Amino acid sequence: MSFDSGRRSSFKKMIVGGATLGTLSSFDSKDNMPKALKGNVNHGVCHWCFRQYSLEDFCKEVKKIGIKGVDLIGPSGWETLKSHGLDSSMCNGAEISLTEGFGETKYHDQLVKNYTEMIPKVAEAGYKNLICFSGNRRGMDDETGLKNCQIGLEKIMPIAEKHGVMIQMELLNSKVNHKDYLCDKSAFGVELCKRLGSPNFKLLFDIYHMQIDEGDLIRNIKDYHEYFGHYHTAGNPGRNELGDDQEINYPAVMRAIVETGFDGYVSHEFIPKKEDKMASLAEGVQICDV
Repeated sequence: MSFDSGRRSSFKKMIVGGATLGTLSSFDSKDNMPKALKGNVNHGVCHWCFRQYSLEDFCKEVKKIGIKGVDLIGPSGWETLKSHGLDSSMCNGAEISLTEGFGETKYHDQLVKNYTEMIPKVAEAGYKNLICFSGNRRGMDDETGLKNCQIGLEKIMPIAEKHGVMIQMELLNSKVNHKDYLCDKSAFGVELCKRLGSPNFKLLFDIYHMQIDEGDLIRNIKDYHEYFGHYHTAGNPGRNELGDDQEINYPAVMRAIVETGFDGYVSHEFIPKKEDKMASLAEGVQICDV
């Protein structure tokens, strides 16, 4: 998940459900309908990447592709998802921002309050996943950042466990999109998981971000898969379509994910460059449907 300027401006709208107007794609044509999916991957998608579509129209379109869930939707958007039979595959609305997170103790009181209120709402709505962020490093070394994250998260994990909600911290690159982000490597996130020792805390492994900051995607997925509860996709460089004009071998990466027995969501979070946005999304789903 990236918070470039586009996502920053869209994220507040996503928290309350989002509703930007857009026109329907030429993907409506029967000739452009995608092949049936194999059923090995639960495909989700992030609405913020397609903000030219209202949430209502977006749900109608992604259902045609075979997508099951929409990421980063807050409570006021949940009824729209439910009306279309779509899951809120990664809920949001409790975080402060990507830069202000559990890595700094000065934000803990507000974050604990936010998550204490949001976790029961997520559970009551029948959802399972709620995102969180480490925030920025601001001169902290890894050990200080880990201790601070642990202190803050330990205050909400009993509530998450009680309600059966998975708190998921996203791994973001600190090289290109999110300068100074603290949780920017798998090893940092995995160590935090181990210290917390909670079955209800995992990592959102963003394939695009981790390709930038650490590479070695398949090895890390195989070695650390038990700590990964959700995946995001995008092409690198550029975080656009997933085709052969970018460097990540998505079919191979997806096979590695499937081979671990993962049964959560792989959600597409790329910003399509092509005119037909839904055709780009359908193509991305097919590329990843191994």
